[in-house]
Amino acid sequence: MKIGMIGLGRMGMNMARRLLLGGHHIVAYNRTPDKTNELVKEGATGAFSLQELVDNLPTPKVVWLMLPAGKPVDDHLEQLRGLLSSGDIIVEGGNSRYRDDIRRVEELKGSGIHYIDAGVSGGIWGLKVGYCTMIGGEEQIFHSLEPILQTLAPKDGYLYCGPTGAGHFVKMIHNGIEYGMMQAYGEGFALLEASPYGRDLDYGRISHLWNQGSVVRSWLLELLEDAFAKDPGLTAITGHIDDSGEGRWTVEEAIDSGVAAPVITMALFQRFQSRQENTFGNRVLAALRHEFGGHAVQKS
Repeated sequence: MKIGMIGLGRMGMNMARRLLLGGHHIVAYNRTPDKTNELVKEGATGAFSLQELVDNLPTPKVVWLMLPAGKPVDDHLEQLRGLLSSGDIIVEGGNSRYRDDIRRVEELKGSGIHYIDAGVSGGIWGLKVGYCTMIGGEEQIFHSLEPILQTLAPKDGYLYCGPTGAGHFVKMIHNGIEYGMMQAYGEGFALLEASPYGRDLDYGRISHLWNQGSVVRSWLLELLEDAFAKDPGLTAITGHIDDSGEGRWTVEEAIDSGVAAPVITMALFQRFQSRQENTFGNRVLAALRHEFGGHAVQKS
């Protein structure tokens, strides 16, 4: 397929690369042209305005957005509404809130432009292993996009989740669960560190050991093994942990729906607390965010 990719950040750039490697034709646009020029060298068609991007796409046009959630997405949608025609497709692949998806579909009503929400997980490793993708919107449009999704995802790595907002909703809960899992690892390694055995334990080898058939094995533990290999005591970073917003939305959803989510809620609050402390457990969480998502860490 030939699609337009808007936003060539950490995720968007590597998603475009994976699609190019899979034989798709990418028309690439980024607010700053350096990233566009970089992708042109790898086989993409460069566009240096939204008009140029749209002009280079066949009908029906498919435009995939990989932008920061909120106003940047709304601003681009407003511009694209004036450039696209009935039957064209916009895929919002960033970390938008599902309620924004529902509002945006209402705003696009009457234009005939289809809107698909895609929750994408894979971080900086997606280029190599694929992107787990959760889709919401019109099911018929989802099926028309499957050649793209099959290339982006690993085997069995994408799913139609339901009507508008369902993809981003499932991704939001996924991120809330991620908060809880990371918090449990952080607390566990903090207990190891504080124990009488802490000075003799090799946390990288323990991470590796627990991935050999134990019930707590996971990709996060693989990443933690890598983090400990680079910095055994995690002394090069602080325990300051940011949150991208999806954990907050998950907690708000728990409150609105009356569903108890104490682990996810506590994990979010722990991130707030981390900005005032520098504990070993928090440094484990900070190291994990850097390993799987390339998120910035504060150097000690």
